[in-house]
Amino acid sequence: MDILVGDIVELKKAHPCGSRRWVVTRIGMDIKLRCEGCGHEIISERHKIEKSIKAVLKREG
Repeated sequence: MDILVGDIVELKKAHPCGSRRWVVTRIGMDIKLRCEGCGHEIISERHKIEKSIKAVLKREG
């Protein structure tokens, strides 16, 4: 899956704040995401994030 920094992705499961949309802020072996609803940031393994992505909604910049 081709994901770039600045992409907005929609995950299958919602964050506790209710948002499903996340902004990709870092790419590598791990992916860092920032929740669009509350601003919470997570870092997780790349294959786990790619598996949980429902759609790439748009690209920033």
